[in-house]
Amino acid sequence: MQDAYWVFVVLAMTLVAFVWGRFRYDVVAMAALLACVLLGLVPANEAFSGFGHPVVITVAAVLVLSRGFEHAGVVDWIAEKTLKAGARPLRQLGVLTATVIVLSAVMNNVGALALLLPVAVRVAREHDTSPSLLLMPLAFGSLLGGLITLIGTPPNIIISTFRASQGEGAFGMFDFAPVGGLVAIAGWIFMVAVGWRFTPRRQGQASADELFETSAYLSELRVVEDARAVGWTLRELRELCSEPVPVLAVVRGEERLSGHRFFGTLKAGDILLLEADPDDLKLLEDKAGLAIGSPRDDAENAEAPDSEDDDSAKVKGKRLDTEALQLVEVVVRNDSMMINRTVTQLGLLNQHGVQLVAVSRDGTRLKRRLRDIRFQPGDVLLLQGDESGLSDSLATLGCLPLASRKLSLGQPRQMWLALAIFVLAIAAMMFDLLPAAVAMSLAALITLAAGVLPLREGYDAIEGSVIVLLAAMLPVGQALDTSGGAKLIADGMLSLGSGWPPVVTLTALFVLTLLLSNVINNAAAALLMAPIAASLASGFSVSLAPFLMAVAISASCAFLTPIGHQSNTLVMGPGGYRFRDYWKLGLPLSVVVTAVAIPLILLIWPLT
Repeated sequence: MQDAYWVFVVLAMTLVAFVWGRFRYDVVAMAALLACVLLGLVPANEAFSGFGHPVVITVAAVLVLSRGFEHAGVVDWIAEKTLKAGARPLRQLGVLTATVIVLSAVMNNVGALALLLPVAVRVAREHDTSPSLLLMPLAFGSLLGGLITLIGTPPNIIISTFRASQGEGAFGMFDFAPVGGLVAIAGWIFMVAVGWRFTPRRQGQASADELFETSAYLSELRVVEDARAVGWTLRELRELCSEPVPVLAVVRGEERLSGHRFFGTLKAGDILLLEADPDDLKLLEDKAGLAIGSPRDDAENAEAPDSEDDDSAKVKGKRLDTEALQLVEVVVRNDSMMINRTVTQLGLLNQHGVQLVAVSRDGTRLKRRLRDIRFQPGDVLLLQGDESGLSDSLATLGCLPLASRKLSLGQPRQMWLALAIFVLAIAAMMFDLLPAAVAMSLAALITLAAGVLPLREGYDAIEGSVIVLLAAMLPVGQALDTSGGAKLIADGMLSLGSGWPPVVTLTALFVLTLLLSNVINNAAAALLMAPIAASLASGFSVSLAPFLMAVAISASCAFLTPIGHQSNTLVMGPGGYRFRDYWKLGLPLSVVVTAVAIPLILLIWPLT
């Protein structure tokens, strides 16, 4: 049993690292795996066997198919219909949440949310609805949708494969539907009928100008005849300041040139439209010889009497026209390369061709200097960049555009081809013609070979962090089982509930897994709790299926925190949510899910 205690030590440190969040979860998982190898808990020749495990292969294939749906225009066609939800907020909430539930059942739930997030923000802005009313239920809906099918979420694939390893046969594609589907419907009804009352109302965030107040921060600086800045580039001008001042445009005569694309030199008479604090404006005035305000301001000031507040008014700037500046709002993903890095370290303008204008976190614009901000998941950024290359830059950086995303309906032939490939793969799984890993991999391969999805995008769709997490945690979860650790935990739970019926222990397992999934990745929670569920079923001498189904459902119900699932983190910034906002809706929703799931599990998958 000494090995079991060492496994507990490794897992305890792993859980602490997951909650701390200083290192990415894939790095933490790999560290846990290597620690188990060094301690002799996992044989060295089996350390990386997880990378070839059916779970990992299936998840990778599903990610490729999800991207194929997007590229073929299948999801955009659905999103186009969703935009017609109407002006009533509850109708918008019901349609958007139902749509994401359906999409999440057949594709990656984070991908489904990423596709509908811009749609939800656009709906909110067009109908003057607070985004905070829509986005949290949308994120929770993406989690509920994953409960319905085998490929809806990684925990379902993990549990299905684990059941097969126990000699009882894998769960089929729609074996999760009787429980997961009804739980999803119950969760949807609760959020639309009652739960919306628990979501916060964050006012004044329905548009980019309201959130960032862009025009209120803009100032105009004029290059006068004798200015030292004549002949300078914008880079030389920026180097004067202690801050990477965003020059949004250079106005030359009747022509307005975007700042991120201006590579020439400044001429007398040019007007710079920029965003800077009073200190930097004063510095540019003194060191570069620029004059605050445009010629029309001089004319107005000549006619107006002097005032003590004139300089202050000039520094603050007027509400200027911000159209045609090629500004776009984006949200930072959990797997973004920007996380914990600064604008200088990333070289946003030089390497990626985008200019950072402003940052919002938790619904509030950050007032700190841009160079000092280390980006976090869920941050909303205001960027300036060319529309033509912006999508590639955002994909590289790991950001999602908000509201500006244009729907592309794709080619009808590709849409039907993508659907046909998927349907054939599902049929092969349903009739036991092929295992899930083989069927999904074959479907992904045909999707790439048929040109539905370019090969490069197929590789980009496979999230390396998720693959490494699964591949690393699979041997660790097996070590929990083979070392006797899972049996120790199960024996403890059995002894505590020795006088209670198995349904009480089943409920305790459900609640424990649900709580665990709110602090660590849901796949990791399923991997750790599956061996414990098997030991509990063995201890009670009852069927394994209900205990595994309880783990599968509860592991995907991380409604209490913004860190429990990527979907929750993604909506935090755009919705202006705070950490404590999640449990206000998440706690009653978790109670509803538990109350509905336990009786359904016992009905569909009886203990005996």
